[in-house]
Amino acid sequence: MTSTISASTALLTDHYELTMLQAALRSGAAHRKSVFEVFARRLPDGRRFGVVAGTGRFLEALKEFRFTEAEIDDLRRRAVVDEPTLEWLANYRFSGDIHGYAEGECYFPGSPLVVVESTFAEGVILETLILSILNHDSAVAAAASRMVLAADGRPCIEMGSRRTHEEAAVAAARAAYITGFAASSNLEAGRRYDVPTTGTSAHAFTLLHDDERAAFTAQVDSLGKDTTLLVDTYDVKNAVKIAVEVAGTELGGVRLDSGDLLVQAREVREQLDSLGATGTKIVVTSDLDEYAIAALAAGPVDAYGVGTSLVTGSGAPTAGMVYKLVQHAGDDGQMIDVAKKSKDKISVGGRKWALRRRNAQGVAEAEIIGIGEQPVDDGDDRALLVPLVRNGEVVAPTDAASARAVYERSRAELPAKARQMSRGEPVIPTRYEGPVLGGVTQR
Repeated sequence: MTSTISASTALLTDHYELTMLQAALRSGAAHRKSVFEVFARRLPDGRRFGVVAGTGRFLEALKEFRFTEAEIDDLRRRAVVDEPTLEWLANYRFSGDIHGYAEGECYFPGSPLVVVESTFAEGVILETLILSILNHDSAVAAAASRMVLAADGRPCIEMGSRRTHEEAAVAAARAAYITGFAASSNLEAGRRYDVPTTGTSAHAFTLLHDDERAAFTAQVDSLGKDTTLLVDTYDVKNAVKIAVEVAGTELGGVRLDSGDLLVQAREVREQLDSLGATGTKIVVTSDLDEYAIAALAAGPVDAYGVGTSLVTGSGAPTAGMVYKLVQHAGDDGQMIDVAKKSKDKISVGGRKWALRRRNAQGVAEAEIIGIGEQPVDDGDDRALLVPLVRNGEVVAPTDAASARAVYERSRAELPAKARQMSRGEPVIPTRYEGPVLGGVTQR
């Protein structure tokens, strides 16, 4: 076993991707022009829409998808594939084209989120990399979107680093920021993706000192009066009193992390106002999800800190996306549509295009997917596929800020019922146009 760590992303994949490659190289089919597609057959149960996230991370990972000497030596040592395959991998560079939904775009069942056009060999070995990134980040982004909608303008802060894998924590902070979270507690997300970071203290800081007054004084002396003091270590009412005595009415905020948050928030608001701290904000944390946030909307809560539910997708830890071959060249060079017909796991063959059908007011009405050709724009529609990679070179933005702007525009055009937290069908239907099963199909 070796401890060597490589910067390459090439082995962030499954064994069978390379054994498929080996067999295809041997048969000669590896060099057939092919089209792969990423899509979700359905949204997580009860969700109204999904959000594409992770595209930028995938594109950055694609740049490092190289089988260096270290990867080749490891594959040889473990006899994963034969020598001809290792030779091919040593020279691997993705040289095809990739189109897809811009990161931050809302999506629906069947939406062609990523379309990879290349040889079979070049495209097939990207499956695990792209799905592992998009399935995780899109799940977090969808959950975050629901939380931000439930918060209705009050800021949400991502605080889930201690509840997931260390790298998943960084990715989750980025995904949450894309869909409207104001900040994260994760410093690496700040460094790597320019996500705003924030934080003050935990219960350990209060417990370290002889009493709350000493703890609050130390924090205010260090961080200033506009800091947020954690007031539920012992007795909330007494802590709020001490907090205002220490910081004065200029105290920035207090945080509640336990108990009946709605009742406590009302009591604390009343107490703060009676003490003259009318501008002091109330931040609540403690295992919040979108439903808890919605329930707190009736209270005087100014901000929400969210951890476990966010980084685990709030009940939907994966977006359920798949990567399927939908078209390949035949022996005569003509492209052939292919599709999976397995029960409950069908796919629709053919190269796809997509547009968002909108009414005269700019509100989305349907997801229109063209098979084999561009769907017809009726005058108010918006094309959804944008170039991501051209001739092997990344051409799309990969930063979180650009994706956040896309999300804001995309979410704004969805019908009002997209804001509903209750379980329901996708907020708009998916419709296919083209020669599918002899006509137009819809789901």
